[in-house]
Amino acid sequence: MSESRDVSALNTSRRYNEWVGGKDHTSVERESTKTVLTVLPNMLAAAKEGRAVVMRAVGDLVAECGIRQILDVGAGQPMKPNVHEVAQRIDPSCRVVYVDNDPLVAVHHRGTVMSRPEGRAEFQDGDLLNVDELFTGDQVKEVFDLGRPVAVLLASVLHLIEDDDVAYASVRRLRELLPPGSYLVIVHGTFDTLPEETRQAVRRLLATGKHGSYKARSRAEIERFVEGLELREPGVVSSVEWRPDPAKPPQASVADAMCYAAVAKLP
Repeated sequence: MSESRDVSALNTSRRYNEWVGGKDHTSVERESTKTVLTVLPNMLAAAKEGRAVVMRAVGDLVAECGIRQILDVGAGQPMKPNVHEVAQRIDPSCRVVYVDNDPLVAVHHRGTVMSRPEGRAEFQDGDLLNVDELFTGDQVKEVFDLGRPVAVLLASVLHLIEDDDVAYASVRRLRELLPPGSYLVIVHGTFDTLPEETRQAVRRLLATGKHGSYKARSRAEIERFVEGLELREPGVVSSVEWRPDPAKPPQASVADAMCYAAVAKLP
């Protein structure tokens, strides 16, 4: 989910693309990044860890949980490796639908994303604020068998919804519509690990209105999204602590990662 369809305005999806090493960003995002780094100098490493935990979760769900259908909501610009590449490396028959409301994201996905022939990788316009429309969209209906489990990725998207009531209602409705045995993957920014002085500096920066929407939530607030669900071990933990890859040491500490991750199974 992106904040604006005005391609000349700051776009948090494009800025995130810059943070994780992509090339699909403009001078507007680069200037914002420079300012953010004056307050959060480890932001780029934190973003990369947030992306890395998503890839680990996808691999785990496909290899260990039998998931073959993945809905990536608020997908942002295509990146390497992308979700379908990680999933199809394990099972080429995996099917992925990327969702975003940014027209440039749509162009890039439709022009560059190539699935293995045994599976599918498609794009659908939409966002988390219109959950019902996600499941009535042409690509979701065509690509997925909604009688079988689907893993939904909510990666670095919920913290773009500042209204708590809207955020919780959207996830609640999503849970209602998903088939039994589906999974939610949540990667969400937090200020829990920051010293109070840094928290206040970030809040002052956000209050200027020049750097996009952002609602950091506490661990307890993030746990509400998966309340009543079966959490996959190790539960709701820092992005760098969720099933780390011994071959790829994290680039950020728990404090610097500023992020919680969770994978939860629906009954």
